[in-house]
Amino acid sequence: MKVTQKHFALFKKYFEEYHQRFGLTGYRVFFKFEPLNNGAAASITVEYESALATVRLSSKPYDEDDFDVRRFARHEALHLLLGRFNHKAFARFVSEDEIREANEEAVTKLEGLVRE
Repeated sequence: MKVTQKHFALFKKYFEEYHQRFGLTGYRVFFKFEPLNNGAAASITVEYESALATVRLSSKPYDEDDFDVRRFARHEALHLLLGRFNHKAFARFVSEDEIREANEEAVTKLEGLVRE
């Protein structure tokens, strides 16, 4: 399916709703609509020292049937919610893959609890 500017506008709207709902207003958020090379539908990067987040929706066509910008926005907002934990965890002696897996597991579980 082709991902459009309308999808991007909805993605931003939904992310802002979760940004507020989760109390993450201390972060300044920027949005980008661009191709993502990792195959993801969306992503987030955060600069914790400056409290800046960049949230991206991939502009590449999406192959799967479950294209849901609300779910993608919620998923990335949950990453921001758990981000400081993730950031601090990387400073300890644990492999990056272990931390990413634990973080992804927590986000996926939280997604099941956070419904519209």
